[in-house]
Amino acid sequence: MREAANLDVIDRRIIDGLQGDFPICERPYQVAAERLGISEEELLQRLDRLLETRVLTRFGPMMQIERVGGSFVLAAIAVPEADYERVAGQVTALPQVAHNYRREHLLNMWFVLATETPAGIGEAIARIEADTGLTVHAFPKEREYFVEMKLATR
Repeated sequence: MREAANLDVIDRRIIDGLQGDFPICERPYQVAAERLGISEEELLQRLDRLLETRVLTRFGPMMQIERVGGSFVLAAIAVPEADYERVAGQVTALPQVAHNYRREHLLNMWFVLATETPAGIGEAIARIEADTGLTVHAFPKEREYFVEMKLATR
């Protein structure tokens, strides 16, 4: 189990403040930093640190990748417990893997593949299967739902 992150007031303000309405302009980080009352340089340094320490696992836009020719697929693998950490490292190392979650289920590793083309999904799955020796179960999107979840720091 991970130790709780040690976040100061500015870190909390950044996390709370950047969960929506990110500026779309020539200097978005500068505008966001001004809204937060800090410099652009400080914002970028703090975001880098929050990502490096895995307080944040991702910071970036959410988009409908299909509109620009790409593809998303939810995927799962049944990983033997003794191999879980090794396989998690192999899967997460691929740039096409957007999220990776452990679940209490026969299919105990779930992740999202995001690729620039639909063909890239098959290529990523083949690579994961070759690297791990395990079967990847792919679950393409049948219907899209929008759930906006925002988390508040304390």
